[in-house]
Amino acid sequence: SFPRDMQSYYVFVSSWMTKMESILSKEQRMTKFSEDLSNRCNVFIQGFLYAYSLSTIIKTTMNLYMSMQKPMTKTSVKALCRLVELLKAIEHMFYRRSMVVADSVTHITQHLQYQALHSISVAKKRVISDKKYSEQRLDVLSALVLAENTLNGPSTKQRRLIVSLALSVGTQMKTFKDEELIPLQLVLKKLDLISELTERVRAQCDCCFLYWHRAVFPIYLDDVYENAVDSARLHYMFSALRDCVPAMMHARHLESYEMLLECYDKEIMEVLNEHLLDKLCKEIEKDLRLSVHTHLKLDDRNPFRVGMKDLAHFFFLNPIRFFNRFIDIKAYVTHYLDKTFYNLTTVALHDWATYSEMRNLATQRYGLSMTEAHLPSQTLEQGLDVLEIMRNIHVFVSRYLYNLNNQIFIERTSNNKHLNTINIRHIANSIRTHGTGIMNTTVNFTYQFLRKKFYIFSQFMYDEHIKSRLIKDIRFFREVKDQNDHKYPFERADKFNRGIRKLGITPDGQSYLDQFRQLISQIGNAMGYVRMIRSGGLHCCSSAIRFVPDLEDIVNFEELVKEEGLSEETQKAARQLDSVLSDLTRNFAEGTEYFKMLVDVFAPEFRSPKNMHLRNFYIIVPPLTLNFVEHSISCKEKLNKKNKSGAAFTDDGFAMGVAYILKLLDQYQEFDSLHWFQSVREKYVKEIRAVAKQQNVQSANQDEKLLQTMNLTHKRLEVCLQEFELLYFSLSSARIFFRADKTAAEESQEKKEKEEESGKASNGDLSNSTPAEPVVK
Repeated sequence: SFPRDMQSYYVFVSSWMTKMESILSKEQRMTKFSEDLSNRCNVFIQGFLYAYSLSTIIKTTMNLYMSMQKPMTKTSVKALCRLVELLKAIEHMFYRRSMVVADSVTHITQHLQYQALHSISVAKKRVISDKKYSEQRLDVLSALVLAENTLNGPSTKQRRLIVSLALSVGTQMKTFKDEELIPLQLVLKKLDLISELTERVRAQCDCCFLYWHRAVFPIYLDDVYENAVDSARLHYMFSALRDCVPAMMHARHLESYEMLLECYDKEIMEVLNEHLLDKLCKEIEKDLRLSVHTHLKLDDRNPFRVGMKDLAHFFFLNPIRFFNRFIDIKAYVTHYLDKTFYNLTTVALHDWATYSEMRNLATQRYGLSMTEAHLPSQTLEQGLDVLEIMRNIHVFVSRYLYNLNNQIFIERTSNNKHLNTINIRHIANSIRTHGTGIMNTTVNFTYQFLRKKFYIFSQFMYDEHIKSRLIKDIRFFREVKDQNDHKYPFERADKFNRGIRKLGITPDGQSYLDQFRQLISQIGNAMGYVRMIRSGGLHCCSSAIRFVPDLEDIVNFEELVKEEGLSEETQKAARQLDSVLSDLTRNFAEGTEYFKMLVDVFAPEFRSPKNMHLRNFYIIVPPLTLNFVEHSISCKEKLNKKNKSGAAFTDDGFAMGVAYILKLLDQYQEFDSLHWFQSVREKYVKEIRAVAKQQNVQSANQDEKLLQTMNLTHKRLEVCLQEFELLYFSLSSARIFFRADKTAAEESQEKKEKEEESGKASNGDLSNSTPAEPVVK
């Protein structure tokens, strides 16, 4: 029956609140002023009586359960908490309309005093009209006069007490008829109540007793969480919990009552966090995750089958006041999600898009104002940062492989599931982050790295064993080139490649030529990185410059600002803008010829007479290419194996390195004179034809095993030929970057001609100019 009583009171209080709101919202009619005041008086008294009944029920029930040590059912707890809410709702109603209530109370007391005076006046006339004189009658008359005089004034407690005493005398001797006395007593009771309405309502709605029944609070919060639609009732419960504070301030069992308040505050907040806020945070996060990952079809989320709670109601609540803080549920959940999404993004940067989507969904679905995490700090597509590569370029060129055509770097090996790649877009994003100044710094770092590598390169070429073999090979080629149609023999390169292994190998089975090939690949990777930096810079500039309307006619903002006579700060800003625009247009139009710079800086030293031992480099290229092709085939074959350690499908750094060093030594013509790739092609084509002929013979003899061997040999020869051709194409492409069509002499001649032309042009300008015209703009 207890839940049933709660439902009845819920209806009573709701209808009373509606009635109260309706009556107080109406303007008082002067024609029916008395009626309006009576209605207001009755509504106020009705509200107080409801509060009195609710307070009595709650206190009696809770204290009885406690004194009898009987457990209370969850249903009863929820019903009692609902009654507490109704009690605080009545108090809140009086408080919310306190201005109108205060105004009405004054008029109602006057009206009630008027009614009482009217009744007393009738009785007084009756006493006066009676001609019989007696002292007793005189006392009654005096009492009525005293009551009249007292009622003519403010309705204070003392005055009401005097009226009550006076009427206890005045009602003797049947002064009042029965039908007159009862209404008078009712009026005086109303007067008592209305005069102390605020204090009495506050006393009845005081819920300080809840301090001793705090155990119901967790059950209440669980109920609120389950019925999120009624979440606004939290304000009433916290209002009831705040009522405990004044009583606690009189505590004497502790050194300071503040310790008691602090413990109480901490306990309530812990319960609130555990039973509502944390559950809410987890549920919202779970909902956002499942919504974003709907494509994974994790579980059934059909609301008709599973049941869904609309938790958005919690976020429309005003902040709840408790002690010296405001509990903002929306802010709490927002902070939790912000923190969680930020921390999880830092752990797995590749999930940034997922968390960004969840933020947007939180805003759309729950109206949460999420903070942008700004992670990753640059952009996820940046991959490895230019700054990191620059600082560790020696590690980068050894761990990454270059692909010339796609202009991409691929990680050689990794313990992770995926290999990292770096392409132009990553570099462009990185340059956008750090600014174009990072490009020149990167080239400077590359220059420092190349200096160290060329020192090792020089030492290898100067080694007696290597130098003597190379000189012998050069002498041999000069002797036999007429017989071999000016083609370097394949057998000679193969002999060099195999013979060098006799000089010793490393523990992992690498010869000196293998190590030299790796050195050249690293030099080539560094040049590939410089090329990518330039391409990334152009990509970045083109993205930025697309906002400039006309590249041919760029307005000078500084001049325009000066003409308008604007402030110094504005002029400075305009100057800065002009500088940025000119920098962008220059970079976009020309780009920086980093390859030319890196050739010009090393070429004089490479070509100097003191480094004559380097001039033998072109003759080591054939055995080097042979070594590279063997290594490349081995790496590609590992791609099809289970253990992919050392597997790779591209290493164009070698071709870049060879092309760069040949340019530094100005040996393109010497290398071309070997006709090396033609020699290789002839050799393999010849062998392939021979094997094909043998296959035809064996197929007639029907020797299966020999035929299978022949097929494998044929396939291997084709693979070798294909690899050599791929290397030839890569080397030809790489040579274009270093202007392979020009020798050093032709380039210097071209440079002189350009300087002469520019000198003539400037002289022409000077001769044509008049003294009145400025020569320099």
